[in-house]
Amino acid sequence: MYVAAPKAAKATQFVTTEKEAVNAFRNGVASNTVFKGTKLALNTIIPFGKVGPTSVAKFIEVGYDDIYAMEYFNTRLRAWWNNSGKETIEGQLTKAAADYTTTLQRCAAFNKSMYADAIKSGGKSYAELCVLAYRQSIAAHILVKSPQGEILWFSKENFSGGFVNTVDVTYPSAPLYLIYNPKLMEGMLNGIFYFSESGKYGRDYAAHDLGTYPHANGQTYGEGMPVEESGNMIILTAAIAKAEGNPSYAKKHWKTLSTWVNYLTKEGFDPANQLCTDDFAGHLARNANLSVKAIVGIGCYAQLADALGEKAIATKYRAIAKDMVGRWMKLAGDKDHYTLTFENPGTWSQKYNLVWDKVLKLNLFPQSVYDTETKYYISVSNKYGLPLDSRKEYTKSDWILWTATFAPTRAQFDQLVDPVYKYALETPTRVPLSDWHDTKSGKQTGFQARSVIGGYFMKTLHDKMIVKK
Repeated sequence: MYVAAPKAAKATQFVTTEKEAVNAFRNGVASNTVFKGTKLALNTIIPFGKVGPTSVAKFIEVGYDDIYAMEYFNTRLRAWWNNSGKETIEGQLTKAAADYTTTLQRCAAFNKSMYADAIKSGGKSYAELCVLAYRQSIAAHILVKSPQGEILWFSKENFSGGFVNTVDVTYPSAPLYLIYNPKLMEGMLNGIFYFSESGKYGRDYAAHDLGTYPHANGQTYGEGMPVEESGNMIILTAAIAKAEGNPSYAKKHWKTLSTWVNYLTKEGFDPANQLCTDDFAGHLARNANLSVKAIVGIGCYAQLADALGEKAIATKYRAIAKDMVGRWMKLAGDKDHYTLTFENPGTWSQKYNLVWDKVLKLNLFPQSVYDTETKYYISVSNKYGLPLDSRKEYTKSDWILWTATFAPTRAQFDQLVDPVYKYALETPTRVPLSDWHDTKSGKQTGFQARSVIGGYFMKTLHDKMIVKK
């Protein structure tokens, strides 16, 4: 850990005990009082001079040098800024000081642009949620280069398992990166593709994760999520193709994508008793929302095949997806809504996976499904948001933002989003924003500081995608 200030600031640094720090500052004492032990304070004092009519601004820098950032299949990798191994943290701090003014100007310009995008897409409450989400999502990642020369944008599953590049954490966080840097989106998938394509994984569906941070040496979560992760990977690859305007990334991994889509075709429509991303809620067989993911994943594969000129393959898999839609509506239909699990009347769930049908213009599900579900969601929403499903009063706020995105009208979008904004303002649990909260009390149920709230940007992504050809 490094704390630095420009020499021109005439900073004074000294070490005290934790308890002595404030008094040392108050009394103007600036000398070391302790040299070893625990709970020590590094004090940095910068003189500002006398208070006057002219504003004065100064800064200090905080940096962290982990030497090796990650271990990737038993190879230790340096952080991106030191790929060569020849850089130093002192050099980076010096460069940061020199670039301070221009960097702040770039940040301010981006903040303004991002906020304007969000205001245009979803209004003030939505934009404020995006402001909350942006840095929290990014902060849960580290950037390195693989031995194969690929970008690796590793997430850490904060506050739950500590897993690296959990695919169902990548999936909800994706909208932020698809909008502003699709290469980072690739960096979230590259390691999972490598895990399969190197033969290290050896299954016909996608892995759940790459290990436990900071060791990305292979999946450490005890159980797979075969339909969940395979669907996620295909959907996100199709989203990358749309965001980048070409299918080259999909072409690179076509054999693997083909293996996964065949798994979805076989096992995805009426899923067996397996976990999905909402694993905290337990196993479910015949999960209607997970079935949607499989259908949309197959539709995405067809879209990619079409973009790659594989017309016969595209026709085949689109027909499979469309056939599944008709069967899905019959098995999940329950008067004024669609059920949590097939043929289980009286239950319901957010079908947030439907959003990609709209974002990527797959046109698989009829508009009546969106009209019916949205109307029902509003009828069962609580003070602080729409519950995840009929089993509990808790919710996932990232999924609400996805569900709201496919609402047929702006008024319905606002009805679903405003309670999430209210939660963010009023929650009595004062932690880095939790994505899992109680919709009646507004209290954190679990999770905090996680990257998944990059998913709040889904409405902005939708609006940017629908103008692309």
